[in-house]
Amino acid sequence: MRARGLIGNVFFLLMCGFLSGCITKEDIDNFVEERFAENEESSTVERDFEEIKESGVLRMITSYSPESYLLHRGYEAGFEYELLNAFAREHDLVLEIVFREANENPHDLLNNGSGDVIADHYTITPQRKKFVQFTHPYSIADKVLVYSDSLNLQPETIAELTESGQPVTVRRNSSAFFHIDAFRQQGMELDIRMMPDDPGLQSLLTQVANDTTKVTVLDEPIANAAVKYIPGLEKGLVIAPKDTVAWAVRKNSPGLESEMSRFLQQHFRLAADREEPRRSAFLNLLRQRYYAESPQIAEYYNPEEVTSGFGYVSAYDGLIKSVADSMELDWLMLTAMIVQESGFNPGAKSMAGAVGLMQVLPRFSVTEYQNLYEPEVNIREGAQIIREHLDHYAYLDSLNQWSFALATYNVGIGHMVDARRLVMDQNKNPNEWENIEDALLKLMQRRYYENARYGYCRGIETVQYVKQILNRYRMYTQVASIRGEEITGNLPDEGFR
Repeated sequence: MRARGLIGNVFFLLMCGFLSGCITKEDIDNFVEERFAENEESSTVERDFEEIKESGVLRMITSYSPESYLLHRGYEAGFEYELLNAFAREHDLVLEIVFREANENPHDLLNNGSGDVIADHYTITPQRKKFVQFTHPYSIADKVLVYSDSLNLQPETIAELTESGQPVTVRRNSSAFFHIDAFRQQGMELDIRMMPDDPGLQSLLTQVANDTTKVTVLDEPIANAAVKYIPGLEKGLVIAPKDTVAWAVRKNSPGLESEMSRFLQQHFRLAADREEPRRSAFLNLLRQRYYAESPQIAEYYNPEEVTSGFGYVSAYDGLIKSVADSMELDWLMLTAMIVQESGFNPGAKSMAGAVGLMQVLPRFSVTEYQNLYEPEVNIREGAQIIREHLDHYAYLDSLNQWSFALATYNVGIGHMVDARRLVMDQNKNPNEWENIEDALLKLMQRRYYENARYGYCRGIETVQYVKQILNRYRMYTQVASIRGEEITGNLPDEGFR
């Protein structure tokens, strides 16, 4: 109803105002902007730091790239991810990732409650300030032009760029458009091309390197990394010095903004007596890792140089897929288990004697001990065990089935039986993972475990084990979707925490 009324008002203005000559296009733009801002403010969710702490989950709106978030050999990585995760850990919060779709505006996701903070190398601009509240900054970077090296004569000034007639291609929702458009407002007839779909950073840079696109705009640290690893790119002139980068939260989240700004002030401070800001050792380490030389950015920008056979998650992708297919398992879930069990270390051995990638206990296997260190043998043994647990809980819905099966893999069937008995003694449903979680934690207390058949249980480890694997699986499926791969799993998003 509000949108229909807005359209009607604008139409009335167009008919009456323009005809009378008393209303300009700028008047209408301002009117529409104010009404949209007013509409957005009224629909913004209420969720500040207190509610986030109570939920235990902080949701990060971001995109897939080294400066934001990426998978590196099975583990979550990225400049923004590591920095924000440090904040999350400081407050005992689980960091959940929310990827924005192509052409999806991040501040819409923020204000409708899909996420709590935009952490995506988000430059502070006057337009964005109308919809979000920015935290204390954590980076200052020049905006630079990046060219295809096929350009015979690279412009050295904005005037030369204008005279060349060369279009500048920018991504939707990027701050680059704001800076390029500022030159147009000064009378320079720059040709700005907005990409019809946001292809992601890697795809855009590939287009420039392949000469499909001639010129684009990047933050200088990103441009430096891209030019180093992608043939066909050259860095050009600075078009906007010292852009300020920060996290963005909802305007009605002053508590979250305050806590985040306090955290960032420990790592980044502008100093009047020096040209460069003061950075903490941790922040300098992140800058080195994601903007200088590292395996993470090398594999992202130039995946052809990755060791032959190395998949996008691990060196064992092909092997895991083969075993998973043979047992009708989701290979990404199996991968998430292997990360949790051994971190892809085939020689791993636990204090309890479990060995290999999936930490198989030799006493429960008919395979010779030394053979259990062979990746294929170990993955197949572990996959067979989880398959049996899944079949045992086949009567449950998919999320409960996997939660129960993972817990059983970790803690054993005996403790799971004790947990389910305890749930039934409390007149609760023993087929709901939420109730089993609570019971496993109770089995760490004497008054509960002294009456349990299998005694004391390290329930907190099992609860965290299940939670971390399901969350990692959720992230793997999101990354697979970004890569255009088919998702075989059928687990719902709800319940992943």
